[in-house]
Amino acid sequence: MERVPILKIGDILLVSIQLDMSDQTAVQLQDDLAERIVATGCHGVIIDITALDIVDSFVGRMLSTIASISKVLDAETVVVGMRPAVAITLVELGLSLNGIRTALNVERGIELIAAARGDEHEFAFDDEADAEPTALS
Repeated sequence: MERVPILKIGDILLVSIQLDMSDQTAVQLQDDLAERIVATGCHGVIIDITALDIVDSFVGRMLSTIASISKVLDAETVVVGMRPAVAITLVELGLSLNGIRTALNVERGIELIAAARGDEHEFAFDDEADAEPTALS
């Protein structure tokens, strides 16, 4: 069974979904992510779905479940990289993804988590795609 990688970046866990999500892979991701939140004490989770061309009701429910689990464990969840076709499909399926914030890219996701947590070290990003984060005073 393939596993979805979970990377730690500062106080945030980054989940980049690069494969089609089977039921078994989704359950494993939920378990792995919950364990990593507890083990690291991270307060933010970013789920990057840029590579997903299609999101069905199963994946939508899985994202909602992951966000709920993360919230219970004191971590904010932001889904990033949603393509327009994916957003349209989710709306057509009636999936509103309650409790999940969205952002266009990882940088904006980090900013949302920092703002939600009221972090003293917020990050600003240039509009360029390859911009590096810089701490604000």
